[in-house]
Amino acid sequence: MTHTEIRKQFLDFFEKRGHKIVPSSSLLPDDPSVLFTTAGMQQFKKYYTNPELAPALNVASIQKSMRTSDIDEVGDERHLTFFEMLGNFSFGGYFKKEAIAYAHEFITKEMGLTIDYVTVYQDDIESYAIWRELGYTARKMGKEDNWWGPTGDQGPCGPTTEIYVNGIEIWNVVFNEFYQAKDGSRKPLDTPGIDTGMGLERLAMVSQGVENVFETDLFAFAKGLPFVIADHSRAIAFLITDGVLPSNKDQGYVLRRLMRRIIVHKQVDFEEIFVKIKQIYTEINLEGVREIFEQEKNKFLKTLDSGLRELKKIHDLDAPKAFRLYESYGLPFEVMHDIEPALNRTAFDEEFKKHQAKSREGSVKKFGGHGLILDTGELKAANEEELKKVTRLHTATHMLQAALRKVLGPEVQQDGSDITAERLRFDFKFSRKMTPEEIRQVEDLVNARVGEDLGVNYVELPIEEAKKTGALYFFKEKYPEKVKVYSVGDFSKEFCGGPHVSHTSEIGQFKILKEESVSTGTRRIRATVL
Repeated sequence: MTHTEIRKQFLDFFEKRGHKIVPSSSLLPDDPSVLFTTAGMQQFKKYYTNPELAPALNVASIQKSMRTSDIDEVGDERHLTFFEMLGNFSFGGYFKKEAIAYAHEFITKEMGLTIDYVTVYQDDIESYAIWRELGYTARKMGKEDNWWGPTGDQGPCGPTTEIYVNGIEIWNVVFNEFYQAKDGSRKPLDTPGIDTGMGLERLAMVSQGVENVFETDLFAFAKGLPFVIADHSRAIAFLITDGVLPSNKDQGYVLRRLMRRIIVHKQVDFEEIFVKIKQIYTEINLEGVREIFEQEKNKFLKTLDSGLRELKKIHDLDAPKAFRLYESYGLPFEVMHDIEPALNRTAFDEEFKKHQAKSREGSVKKFGGHGLILDTGELKAANEEELKKVTRLHTATHMLQAALRKVLGPEVQQDGSDITAERLRFDFKFSRKMTPEEIRQVEDLVNARVGEDLGVNYVELPIEEAKKTGALYFFKEKYPEKVKVYSVGDFSKEFCGGPHVSHTSEIGQFKILKEESVSTGTRRIRATVL
């Protein structure tokens, strides 16, 4: 079967058996404890503890997923960063017997494949008995093999049963019987649920009778290319389409690593690759991918040649020398490792951490231009007037985000900000250009609250307590164990280190100067106070 036929077969199978088909969620999760969506269950995580909120008792999806735990291994015939996960889920509609029966029927009858063997968790007597009725003697495995979860730092978890075809694990069926807290303690779920995952790439491989996933029709765009380019170019296309931009932090850092690792292959026509990817995955934003990849490539190539020349001069490349090349030329670890395989990733990361620590000790982080800096929550400035202006703009930024969410809805999520003595800049996730009327409504809403002379106050709380207050926080940021939660009346509530005005009347008139696009799915507002 082609990948298109497999997708249809899977969704049709479960729709006929009472499952609501749910579209894939973004690669950017709403769970701040993980960088990416790593499994189909993530968008359904909350329904295992609150099944009454679920769109249906039983659902099925084909989920875009991204895992970076083995990113350094990509380049062989079996490791992937981006992949798709076929899954069926139940929040009290059915449990072990039905889930195992569905999996067995789909693989053996719908796909016409032969199951080599199955595994179960060693204490799961019920699953073992169900497989026995179907004619299989399951292999009993320990917790390291047949226990799943939680996804992130807390959530549903439980024993699993795995199905193997041609010696490859095809399908993992999770029985979510427990909820695991951050401290590792577990309690039984009131309503046990089902969470399954089957890799589309692996299923296509065994269905199409090829040796590895890169020979399937999912990678028809990559014929003759090294595996690392095939994997990374597909991952890059999906990350950019979902709104990720290359940077030195979090998701953007992963994207930059993927980009730089393949840009060194200068002879490759990436324009052609992305066009071919678009032919297979029509949802890809081809123009956005082209633009952002080209920008990153041009910036990186300017320093790459110099870095490679320096690299060739070095004998016995070790972690300190490698870090100096990274620091001076932006030469990625992956590039140096490809040339010198003995280079140790752990040692390189240690050098990176040492440098970060020294940087924190020896300097302070710039808050904006004109001599203004932020140091552990306190502003210093070239003069008192500049200090006051930046503080006013800082509080206005909080109010701007609150106003955007009230006018445009909760889709709005902060994606970065910058403040100078002249203006504020606020980046946010939103799918389209704002209308002139929406811009006016946001501006008017902020100014109305300024006129109400609302008090600005904060409380300091342990981070988990702070999250329960409903305060907004920037999911890309790494927060300490205790955080300050700043409130502007009952209009705005956010994690923040300060400083802020004491009352909104100090802000003055708020004025939006410009609203523009940063990239696909990300908008930018520039504003000031008068």
